Amino acid sequence: MTSSKWHALGNVYLLVEQAEPLTADGARALSHDTDGVLEVRGNEVTVWNPDGSTAEMSGNGARIAAAWFARKTGSPEVRFRIGERDVSATVAGENVVLDAGPVEVGEPETIDVGGEHVELTPVSVGNPHAVVRRDPADVRRLGPLLESHPRFPERTNVQLVRVDGEHDLTVGVWERGAGETLASGSSSVAAAAAAIANGWCASPVTVHLPGGDLYVELADGRARLTGPAVELA
Repeated sequence: MTSSKWHALGNVYLLVEQAEPLTADGARALSHDTDGVLEVRGNEVTVWNPDGSTAEMSGNGARIAAAWFARKTGSPEVRFRIGERDVSATVAGENVVLDAGPVEVGEPETIDVGGEHVELTPVSVGNPHAVVRRDPADVRRLGPLLESHPRFPERTNVQLVRVDGEHDLTVGVWERGAGETLASGSSSVAAAAAAIANGWCASPVTVHLPGGDLYVELADGRARLTGPAVELA
């Protein structure tokens, strides 16, 4: 097995290549002190969460994988499959511009969470998200309750957003299978898409996260995500 550790705005992944596929137990063991494992086999990337589950998509993981593929191939233009979708990216130094693919935004809905009425907007970025317009500081309390709510039988990622301007959001992220994280690419896309659909913001949107900023552009139902991916020493 060969491996390297990377981060995207503090979201840390161990990227591994090995002959035999990983198991859930193996992924849990490898993910110690990280936000997950990126398993590369050929041109396909599997995203493992620390709890041994897999994610259909990861924006930060995809940018890390793109930077790794660009280094390996010597080409700044890369294409690969991550989770359940094909993506392409352009790598320039530490910055990665990722075509994150189609985004689907549902109608806002209200659910009961422990006796509290919470309005959320469901979003799919290849993986499920629940976007709530609320103080991001409340993500530690509300995140785990929404992640495991019966409304989401496969669990969901959660974003609490504060609208700071026409093109600015501050977002707190609770990732399915990982918990609170410093940054999330797919969560940033979901938050921006919900904000645009609900009329809170307009594209492009700068998403402010505890780990730093990501830049999201949406057009014709597709998202482009820009941000860094850096190998750790």
